[in-house]
Amino acid sequence: MDELEILKKQWQSQEQVLPHLSYNDIYKMLLKKSSSIVKWIFYISIAEILFWTLLSFLVPESSTKFSDDIGLHNILIGVNVLNYSVFGFFIFLFYRNYRKISTTDSIKDLMKNILRTRKTVKYFVIYNVTASVLLIIGINFYYYVNQDIVFRFMTEDYGITNISQERFMKMFFVIQILFGIVMIGFVLLFYRIVYGILLRRLHKNYKELKKIEV
Repeated sequence: MDELEILKKQWQSQEQVLPHLSYNDIYKMLLKKSSSIVKWIFYISIAEILFWTLLSFLVPESSTKFSDDIGLHNILIGVNVLNYSVFGFFIFLFYRNYRKISTTDSIKDLMKNILRTRKTVKYFVIYNVTASVLLIIGINFYYYVNQDIVFRFMTEDYGITNISQERFMKMFFVIQILFGIVMIGFVLLFYRIVYGILLRRLHKNYKELKKIEV
């Protein structure tokens, strides 16, 4: 049994003797737990952007050269600038939510800040998943309308011979689709496990606060 449950039982058994003290003890415990959860959300979002930045440095030079050769260089730079800007904005929101929850001095404000944090995380997840799907679709659409260029550079860079352009492009898009599905699946799984656990804990705190508010 954790400390919060012990305090709740003490509060219920002694509410007629020390209702104010017990009430404050439970509130402070929920405030501390909620603040810690939101702090972890903030830290994880920073770790996430650092992970994707590090991953970008591990992309093979041949892949970077291929993107540059077919004219995706400036497009990808623009996409990265937009993505980092939005990501940075969400990190700022997570930090602001953490500061607000840490300095909350009433149950109603804490409940409101918990709901705001949950909503921010949901928007963050929706943005990242949607952006990933649109980026994969956009890049593959670019490949589709520039099949001749893609085929020429792929065959030149990788020395592929004895295959028709039609057959090669079919195989190419099958691989792209499978890769896209795996990537989106990985992102969804990550968000469901990591942020999902934290959001469920926040929701549990919200329900506990609702009980002692009455």
